[in-house]
Amino acid sequence: MEKQVIEIEGRSCTLYVDSNADQIILQPVDSHDLEAIDSEVQTVCQYTSRPFSLVAFKISDWQKELTAWASPAVFGKVPFGDGAADTLRYVTDHLMPALRAMNISSAENPLFLLGGYSLAGLFALWAGTVTDVFSGIAAVSPSVWYPKWTDYAEKNTMLSGAVYLSLGDKEEKVKNQIMAQVGNALRRQHDLLLKQGCKTVLEWNSGNHFTDADKRTGRGFAWLLNNI
Repeated sequence: MEKQVIEIEGRSCTLYVDSNADQIILQPVDSHDLEAIDSEVQTVCQYTSRPFSLVAFKISDWQKELTAWASPAVFGKVPFGDGAADTLRYVTDHLMPALRAMNISSAENPLFLLGGYSLAGLFALWAGTVTDVFSGIAAVSPSVWYPKWTDYAEKNTMLSGAVYLSLGDKEEKVKNQIMAQVGNALRRQHDLLLKQGCKTVLEWNSGNHFTDADKRTGRGFAWLLNNI
C-alpha cells in the first residue's frame, strides 16, 4: 500500500492507496491521530482481506470544525463551534471529486466510507444524516454526550446503510456529568439505528477514552469493509 502526503484544497491529506480498492475510507484526524495512523491502517488490514484506500484529512480546530451547532465548553475552557457543515462541504465538494480524479480506486464509482474517533466519530454520525453519499459510517468512541445530540438523532434518519459503533467500558465512568452520559446515549443511538433498519453493531472495548484509539478505529473500518 502506497503512502503519500499531499494538499487538497488547502488541507493536508495523508493517503494510503491500494489501486485494487473499490472502497475509500475518509477520516478526519488531528496531529495525535496522525502519529498512530500507520498502526491504524495495519489494524484494518489485520481484520479484513478487502482492499481499500484510506484518506486522512487534517482538522485544524477540532472543537469547531466537527460539531454542527455551537455549545459551551464541557471540559476545559474552549467552547464548541458550528463548523461541521463547512467540513462536510469540503469533503463532498472538494475532497471526494479530487480523489475520483486521482484514480486511487479500481472502481469507476468507488464507495466512500466516513469515520473517526471521538468528535470525528460524532461528525461522521451527523454527516450520515445529512447526505447519502457515504455507504458506511464508523463512529468510534463518538462524542454522543454532546448537548442535544440524542434529541437530534431521534428526529433525523441515518442515510448510510451500515454504521459501526463502539465505546470503551470505562468511558461512562467519569466525574464529568455530561460526558458520563455517553454510554446511555450510544445505547440509544444503536437502538435508533436498529429501528431504522440500518445494519449496525455496538461493540464494547476495555479501557477509557484514551485506550488504543488507533486499534479501535482500525477495527471499526474493517467491520464496514466486511459488511458492505
